[in-house]
Amino acid sequence: MELVKELLLKIADRTDLVVAFALVGITVWTSYLISNKLTRGRIHGSAIAIVLGLFAAFWGGVATGGKAGVADLPLLAGIGIMGGGMLRDFAIVATAFGVHFDELKKAGLAGVIAIVSGVIVSFAVGAVTAVLFGYTDATSITTIGAGAVTYIVGPVTGTAIGASSDVIALSVAAGLVKSILVMVGTPIVAKHIGLDNPRSAMVFGGLMGTTSGVAGGLAATDPKLVPYGAMTATFYTGFGCLLVPSVLFLIVRALTA
Repeated sequence: MELVKELLLKIADRTDLVVAFALVGITVWTSYLISNKLTRGRIHGSAIAIVLGLFAAFWGGVATGGKAGVADLPLLAGIGIMGGGMLRDFAIVATAFGVHFDELKKAGLAGVIAIVSGVIVSFAVGAVTAVLFGYTDATSITTIGAGAVTYIVGPVTGTAIGASSDVIALSVAAGLVKSILVMVGTPIVAKHIGLDNPRSAMVFGGLMGTTSGVAGGLAATDPKLVPYGAMTATFYTGFGCLLVPSVLFLIVRALTA
């Protein structure tokens, strides 16, 4: 048994990224199986995969006393590379290659308005929630509000304006909750809001903004709409990273001074 364990550790050490891809592949396959068999597709497999990932990260932190979840386990160290910013950003950008630019132009002014209003409304909801939970300083309010924009904008903003690690973690949690709600809720409301064509998908992506949530939700609604929603959602994330730690932070600081 010890020999087998040692052999596995050696293989994982030399091919850590391959092991990470294999593990994630098994997790995603299992999640879609659960989605199809237990929920009949009502809860998308991506949402189930995210929840399983969160539980795995929690268990990894408790089991090892570390800070990187399952990546703190030597056998699963490749998860830390696979889950890093480089591959994440590559995956987000890659979604744009499925877009037909003739359809993208149709979004026009509606798409721009959706992105701007989506960022501002999401930030306002997050900021008000932070105040209701007792936060009074501009840095914390802005960071948690940024997390409500997306879980990428949250840590980017928190790092830029000097928020504490605890507050940055809360911003990521807020973004993850939003992502899962969008992912699960999109197929439910799609018919009621006319989410059945590329233009409406782009407006929806601009309003919601969470790329993973929009992509997962649209995949459960109509896979052909995913690139369009993901395109404006990606722009939303970039716009949020520019607007929140600058203009919106100054506004919050002025209001709380």
